[in-house]
Amino acid sequence: MRFVHTADWQLGMTRHFLAGEAQPRYSAARRDAVAGLGTLAADVGAEFVVVAGDVFEHNQLAPQVISQSLEAMRAIGIPVYLLPGNHDPLDASSVYTSALFTAECPDNVMVLDRAAVHEVRPGLQLVAAPWRSKAPTTDLVADVLGDLEDAPPGVTRVLVAHGGVDVLDPDRDKPSVIRLGCLEDALARGALHYVALGDKHSVTEVGGSGRVWYSGSPEVTNFDDVESDPGHVLVVELDEADPQRRVTVDAQRVGRWRFVTLQRQVDNSRDVADLDLNLDLLTDKDRTAVRLALIGSLTVTDRAALDACLDKYSRLFASLRLWEHRSDLAVIPADGEFTDLGIGGFATAAVEELVETARNGAAETADDAQAALALLLRLTSHGRGAA
Repeated sequence: MRFVHTADWQLGMTRHFLAGEAQPRYSAARRDAVAGLGTLAADVGAEFVVVAGDVFEHNQLAPQVISQSLEAMRAIGIPVYLLPGNHDPLDASSVYTSALFTAECPDNVMVLDRAAVHEVRPGLQLVAAPWRSKAPTTDLVADVLGDLEDAPPGVTRVLVAHGGVDVLDPDRDKPSVIRLGCLEDALARGALHYVALGDKHSVTEVGGSGRVWYSGSPEVTNFDDVESDPGHVLVVELDEADPQRRVTVDAQRVGRWRFVTLQRQVDNSRDVADLDLNLDLLTDKDRTAVRLALIGSLTVTDRAALDACLDKYSRLFASLRLWEHRSDLAVIPADGEFTDLGIGGFATAAVEELVETARNGAAETADDAQAALALLLRLTSHGRGAA
């Protein structure tokens, strides 16, 4: 028996750094990743899909988002089981109980809305631990497993849950954290055969049993220094002929977007040229967001070249921005950098004053002076080029 384990679709998500038409393209890619699960399922012979929480970004969604999301789920074509998570809990404002969702929910889509055992077919059960608020006061998994008896002979059981596991969560004392020991005990005694988790957006195996996994999000949601391995779903095979239900887990890449962090030292024109080359070599620029952490000291001329580089690639990438909190760029006019501009008199004295301010002025006035000098270089270089 094979099924697709996925999670954290977070349909309706927006990213503040995606401007203009990039955000609608990103939203469409997230829906396309969902609809495309139908082709994957057919290729691998999957019976159903489980979504281990955070199907939607939140409960207050535009009607268009809900309708388009349900249509993407309809396209999968096999049963799809949705678990409410911390982003879309089963609270009073739940999207799952809204009139629009209930009216348009396709026949192949089921919400795991009870902390209970749900029968997929004879011999196959899902054990669900849905969220009913954004801040549970107990371990929802322990609650549902507490009275769970061992699986009857011939029955395969999969737990579908959402949240952090204690061995990975820095806040192990949080009441809602999932205890790995509880999961492993249930697996060891035969109450469960696989644990499908959501919440962590990168593919992650938990513990050493080979049966506890986070699938990660099928499309990237954060930069690669935070989210190391997104863009996958898991194809899970459980051997129903084996009393131990031997398990095989295969990560399949379905995501098409990338959020990349580049950290570079830039101190001269060669460093700027190297950055230009690295940006040029990145493929699929229209589906790539780049965050730059740049540190160094540049002349005004080199800073102007850097700005021209960033301006060019900002028009090509889905997003390209300087990571202000991790960047520290000083601009220090070089000796003789402004001696051959073809100006004289009062203008020369004004330039010399700007250079002195750029080198030794207070931070705000130095920044203004550096910007003025950079503009002056651009204007005079255009003038010389025109001549």
